[in-house]
Amino acid sequence: MKRSIWKFLGVLIAIALSIIGCEHLPSISTKPTPVTIKLSGWIASPAEQKLLKQVLHEFEAKYPNIKVKHEVINDQYMDVIKTRLVGEAAPDVFYLDAFEAPFLMSQNVLEPLDAYITSEFDLADFEETLLKSFKYENYIYGLPKDYSTLALFYNKKAFATAGLDSPPRTWDELRTYSQKLSVDLNQDSRIDRYGFGEIPELARQAYKIQAFGGQVVDRNGYATFASQAAVEGLQLAVDQYQKDRSSAQKSDVGTNSGGEMFGQGKVAMIVEGSWTIPYLIETFPNLEFATAEVPSINGQKSTMIFTVAYVMNKQSEHKAEAWELISYLTGKEGMAKWTQTGFALPSRKSVAQKLGYDKDQLRSALLAGVDYGMPWQLGKYPAPVMNNFDNQFVSALLGQQPLKQAMQRGQEEANELVKAIAME
Repeated sequence: MKRSIWKFLGVLIAIALSIIGCEHLPSISTKPTPVTIKLSGWIASPAEQKLLKQVLHEFEAKYPNIKVKHEVINDQYMDVIKTRLVGEAAPDVFYLDAFEAPFLMSQNVLEPLDAYITSEFDLADFEETLLKSFKYENYIYGLPKDYSTLALFYNKKAFATAGLDSPPRTWDELRTYSQKLSVDLNQDSRIDRYGFGEIPELARQAYKIQAFGGQVVDRNGYATFASQAAVEGLQLAVDQYQKDRSSAQKSDVGTNSGGEMFGQGKVAMIVEGSWTIPYLIETFPNLEFATAEVPSINGQKSTMIFTVAYVMNKQSEHKAEAWELISYLTGKEGMAKWTQTGFALPSRKSVAQKLGYDKDQLRSALLAGVDYGMPWQLGKYPAPVMNNFDNQFVSALLGQQPLKQAMQRGQEEANELVKAIAME
């Protein structure tokens, strides 16, 4: 009996001690701890950074269980990303340019997004050409956040002075216009304003190659830009620069970009992308300019398409949250907020229509190009192809060697490097 009483008292004491102990423990919250995911990309301007910060803030307000750590990498972006992917330290979500996409998609480091995409996401709303740039072996690895094509920018005052009342519709017309627009403004026997600003980079020349049925690379990523068709397209730029003397490179007129030489009035026409519009409006507010579709070449409409996607790291520990971020940023609501300022075009057709870009006087020409443009993509090993083309084409443009010889040399050197890289 005594043993039972002592046992009972012991239980009471234990209960009392546990109650006293609990009074000193911190309260346990039922609110879940937010998951932090990392987003990496580059930023072109302070205005773009401010806008993305605002969009991410609105995402966090809508999804309070997710926090986004945004990292800006402006120097050697792809080198940094590739190094981190190898070291399994890459961000959960990051930008991927279509130019670099084929290689990364083939390396089993990106998460296929097909399993996450529902009918509500409305994949059919995306421009198919853009989406196709991020497909590999029937899987979708990225969703395009925005894009730009190339369009013709022309100086309205220069056109009026030269008696030109509409933009050129063909490349032959553009060359004729360029001759009329190239003038000696200071009457010192020197051309002060050229008709056209030529950018001799492959990203601004590839559509000319395509217009004559040529290709820049074959299916295996080997350069083919020395073909007769390719040379025929490139000859347009060489003849205009050397024979007509109605075009100039940015280095010829002491500027750093196509937009700058156009804005400063050094050239009356330039072929550039949507990013040039806010730059010109902000930097050269008194400039009167308009845009038109790139003049047809060899009877065909042609332009370039540049796009960037959000992709998911296959090693991410927070894939569900990473998808929530991607789906918001590329969804109709998030994309409308991201592209509302007009520095890039929305990759969703409904958002472009909602923002009125199909009727916008400056952007409608850029929007039209997505239906027939050439995606800026050169296979798995693009750098050797691009670099060797750029080096040799500039040499040909300056008259240092014949165009055919320059392209043949560039093609051979590019393919030696592609072969070496592919065998590693």
